[in-house]
Amino acid sequence: MGVSLLVGLFRRTPKTEEKTEQALERTRRSWFGRVTRLFDRPSFDEELWLELEELLIGADTGIATTQKVLDHLRERVASERLREPAAVRAALEQELVAILRASEPRGCVWRNGGTEPPPRPAIILVVGVNGSGKTTTIAKLAHAYRVDGGRVVVAAADTFRAAAIDQMRLWGERVGAEVVAHRMGADPGAVVFDALSAAQSRGADAVIIDTAGRLHTKTNLMEELRKIRRVIQRHDPTGPHEVLLVLDATTGQNALIQAQAFSEAVEVTGICLTKLDGTSKGGIVFAVCDQLGLPVLFVGTGEQAEDLSPFSPEDFVEALFA
Repeated sequence: MGVSLLVGLFRRTPKTEEKTEQALERTRRSWFGRVTRLFDRPSFDEELWLELEELLIGADTGIATTQKVLDHLRERVASERLREPAAVRAALEQELVAILRASEPRGCVWRNGGTEPPPRPAIILVVGVNGSGKTTTIAKLAHAYRVDGGRVVVAAADTFRAAAIDQMRLWGERVGAEVVAHRMGADPGAVVFDALSAAQSRGADAVIIDTAGRLHTKTNLMEELRKIRRVIQRHDPTGPHEVLLVLDATTGQNALIQAQAFSEAVEVTGICLTKLDGTSKGGIVFAVCDQLGLPVLFVGTGEQAEDLSPFSPEDFVEALFA
């Protein structure tokens, strides 16, 4: 497939920008709408600083990240002698974009916006708690490969839930991806082994691996993920080539806790943020990027197979303040 594979996922178009704006509507109309209205005042005083701090924290930006942003902003206001509220607002937007741009993709499939030739097959491990939108995200990724003319194998390695296996099979039929699945309760490592073998023998472009997300059994989860990694590396010592963490934006600060737990279990290379349209507190994106140094790669913008947009820090912040 060469360089073109999945480039479409990173192509910013008016449609993807519109979908991102729609997903952020609740956040924009609530917390960040109030932030925007602060700058309608004729002057920028200490009371405004305090209100800005409260609003950013209220939007789930997090105390530490909010403090960092405001410290940098105060320094710029002083050094650049910013007096007009509009100028301070522009500087705030720039600081928020800088937070989101600070973390570079760590994997080797979507580095540089997916413009470099990916490994073949690309091994993509997808992690996240149950209910985060993980299965749907996997289907969307598989769909993107199929649209680009690629062949993809999906490993239904969340064998803890029969529903997860059934759901993955249904999605596989819808998007045209081959799903390798065993019975409920089977060894996830065995599912991954069979999926990798199938991908290799059939010349697949990618293997996308679903995993269980039972954080209440954290020790078991970590060991299961480590075992899956060992299975992958027996097939390909360089794999997995991406570890995508799916986070549900509606969980707020719990998303940060989840990200920390999965980062301990496996080396996460990037994040897909789902259900932004279901929360008024989209500021969690800033906390995750800042506190964990993880880049957001994709945003889920709906329930359809094509509803996966590339994450653009500039578009994201612009949509918040629109």
